This record gives sequence, C-alpha cells and structure tokens, in this order.
Amino acid sequence: MRTLGTLTVCCMVLLCGGARGVAAGGDAILKQTFDLGAERSAETQYFVMTSKLINYALDGTRLGTDTMRIHLKCVPASVSGREADRYTCADFAIEFAGAPEVAVPALRNWTYDFGPMGIDEKGQVFGIDHAKFENLTDANGRPIPADKSYHVYNAFIDFHGFCNAFACPMPGEGKGIEDLKHIGDRIVHAAAFTEPPVNLGSNVSEGSTFKNGEVTLALKGLSLVDGRACAVVTYDSGNSSFQMKVKPMPNMEVETVGSSHYLGDLYIDLATRWVRKATMYELVVSETRLPVPPNKINGVIEREIVIRNVTEQEFRAR
Repeated sequence: MRTLGTLTVCCMVLLCGGARGVAAGGDAILKQTFDLGAERSAETQYFVMTSKLINYALDGTRLGTDTMRIHLKCVPASVSGREADRYTCADFAIEFAGAPEVAVPALRNWTYDFGPMGIDEKGQVFGIDHAKFENLTDANGRPIPADKSYHVYNAFIDFHGFCNAFACPMPGEGKGIEDLKHIGDRIVHAAAFTEPPVNLGSNVSEGSTFKNGEVTLALKGLSLVDGRACAVVTYDSGNSSFQMKVKPMPNMEVETVGSSHYLGDLYIDLATRWVRKATMYELVVSETRLPVPPNKINGVIEREIVIRNVTEQEFRAR
C-alpha cells in the first residue's frame, strides 16, 4: 500500500508538471504571430464542394432541397507558368427537390482561368463566363430552369468568394486575411458594402445586384483538418441585400428583392496556405413581385456549403 501510494503521488507530480508544460506551450502558441497572407505552395489542388439549398413555406414546412456537387481541380500559375490559376470543373452534378442526381454535361471538364479578383471588363464577377450558363440542360436532355441555372452559376462564385476573395490577400486598398496576425484579431474586409452585379445572360437582367453588408473576418483559433494544422478564420456578412430582375418569358419581367445573412469558417492550412476546408450557412428572405395575381410571393431559403480539399485519389474516385 505504501509503495502504491508513493507511485500515485509521483504520477500526480509528473502529470501536474506535464500539464504546466503544455499550458505554457499552449500559451505561446496562442500568442504567436501568423502570416496568413503568405504565398501558397506550388502544388495542384483538388476540391469537392457540396451546396444545399432548402426551400421553406412561411409556416416552416420544408418544400424541397436542391443539392449540387462540384469537383474542381486547380493548377496554380506558379505550377503552369501561366498568368492565372487554371481551374477545371471535372464534374457538376445536380439533385433538384429529391430527384435522382444527374450531371450537367456542359460543365464537365470545363476549364477556365480565375481572375481578376473583382469584376472584369465584361461585368463578370471573377471573370466567370456568363455564356457558359445559357440554356443549360441535364444529362437526360431536360432544360434546367432559369432560377436553378443561376444557382449553378452562383456555385462557382461562392467557391471563389470563400477560397480566393476571403482566403487570399487583398490587392490594393482595403483589408484582407493578411491583416489577421494574432488569434482574436478581427477586421472589416474590403468586400464590405460592395454591390457586384448578378445579371446572368438573357435570363437575369442588368440592374440585378447583391449588396454585401459589413463583411468581417476574425482569426478565432487553430484546428486540425485531416491531420493538418489549420488556422480557423470565421467570416460574417449580416444585413446583405439583393435585387434580381428575371425574364421567365419575352415581354415579362419578374423582380425579386430580399435580404441575406451568410457566415462560415475557413480552415487555412498553415503549411501550404491553401484552404483545407470551408463552410457556409446562409439565411435568405425574399419577396417576388409578379405582374399578375397573386402579385407577391414570399420565400425563405437556407443554404449550406461545405468545401473540402481532397487528395487526387479521392477526387478521381468520384
């Protein structure tokens, strides 16, 4: 009993000493300076993005869920020697309101250069080609409705908004992720209060815009994702608003106005500076004004996005 008691006391001393060591080391880690604006590693990246859109009736009943799954490959300019990072959409699959999942053939193996960071000379956000999303059909030859085609297009805007605009240094004036140096730092991002156009081809007319509220970024901690150490950066844009003018048929225009609150987390790999994982949650409340009765339709939508940086093997095993 005496020996057992001595061993127990020794173990307690060792454990307490170890705990103090961990606490001291942890304190140093929490106070360290981070360089989240450092150049990303020169390696090809593979991403899988799942985007869900849940429609609600005003009494709270779920009306249906649309799901989109995207496989994107990125060859950085530092690897290819090109002027811009090159992306390839290896596959884009849709699942509307519980229907079987089906591919969008026009987007399979579509390759494009990312940039500029804002709006190009054609009024296209991130240089994403609007023409690619005109008259989309699924693999069964069925036309994709105009409103759902917009969400297909917007999936690319979402991806680059989180993985580039928020996760990369901001050129020119305005603050970006590079200004987050210590855990607890918080900034108002350069994207705050901007109002990019959201017109898309012949279906969504000019004058359609999305206005960000106060977009904030904060470095809130550290985490492990797939065994890799990551900085956790949270973003939040409350009080955002939008207006969309859609032409469902010639000589008829339908206007939708509403508000949005979106927020989520970015997990930045501290070794490579690439996004290892990103999440987004958005609540959208809207009113659609029609030229014929019932004249007004109100909608409530939840959107959820998860982006994962995966291995080439997982990417090709889709």
